[in-house]
Amino acid sequence: MKICFFGSSLVSSYWNGAATYYRGMLKQIAALGHDITFFEPDAFERQAHRDIADPDWARVVVYPATTEGWRGALDVAARSADMLIKASGVGVFDSELELAVAALPSRTVRIYWDVDAPATLEAMAGDPEHHLRRAISSYDMVLTYGGGDGVVSAYRAIGARDCVPIYNALDPETHFPSPPKPGFACDLSLLANRLPDREQRVERFFLDVARELPDKTFVLGGSGWETKDTASNIRKIGHVGTGEHNAFFGSGLATLNVNRDSMARYGFSPPTRVFEAIGAGACLITDQWDGIDHFLEPGREVLVAANGAEAASHLDALSIDRAAAIASRARARILSHHTYRHRANQFNQIFVGSSSRIEAAE
Repeated sequence: MKICFFGSSLVSSYWNGAATYYRGMLKQIAALGHDITFFEPDAFERQAHRDIADPDWARVVVYPATTEGWRGALDVAARSADMLIKASGVGVFDSELELAVAALPSRTVRIYWDVDAPATLEAMAGDPEHHLRRAISSYDMVLTYGGGDGVVSAYRAIGARDCVPIYNALDPETHFPSPPKPGFACDLSLLANRLPDREQRVERFFLDVARELPDKTFVLGGSGWETKDTASNIRKIGHVGTGEHNAFFGSGLATLNVNRDSMARYGFSPPTRVFEAIGAGACLITDQWDGIDHFLEPGREVLVAANGAEAASHLDALSIDRAAAIASRARARILSHHTYRHRANQFNQIFVGSSSRIEAAE
């Protein structure tokens, strides 16, 4: 099957948290025999911050971030694709692309792949005239990278023919234990760009914890924190490229996951960082959200904190031996059940099923 995919970027993780998900999913989908072309706009300086070369398992088409650019790219894709996928959050001309893909002839299977379903659904809930309310019923299927039954029900309520979560996962060829680096050494690390709908949770679960535990050391990676006032025991190191992620996650006693507000509310939305960190051999502390036990067993494979005080308590009581045991059990669980090979097989099964339903509807 020839698949044309419109997303933010496959070759750059710069201000692009979906890059790991795209790479892991599409590499394994290609391994099943599908032909992948990834269309991405030349926007947000991502091409100047590439962190991988064009992969051998996908063709990458970079188009100008203009009206003419997206229209030309879509015309090329529509003439050749068996399946055309529009991902959320391309970053430029999203609404135009989503309406245009929905209007394509039905001979092409049209998929809307929402890589931030909680945020998309909250935007639609607050806007009765949101363009996706008109477009979504024309797509053959909605796929999401998280959200569970809450997301599925919400998408069906606005007219989606079907909606299936394909969760984030681990690519063990990319994220694996590596030697620690002194520059990342700490008691607790966090890798997260500074975003408005996550900043307050970062303050509660990380910045306040550092103030409460002045004898512990903390490393904060990610863009946008340079101007944030923080305790003196936090080292802010800015953007961390994907090539450094394994060392970043593996150099501290533990690493922290903090979900964005909307993801925490919907639950069942583990970000890529969860799987990256565990793949790199880290002991993970996460904020609490519904569905964490679907992926990891609290207390044995992950430490779950309902608030900053619990995060501080977990860290203060954590020994090197216990952190290593938690990390080892978590990695074994993820390798057994939550790799991108598992997700690609799910994608294949969904497509076979959706094809049957599409043919029956026609």
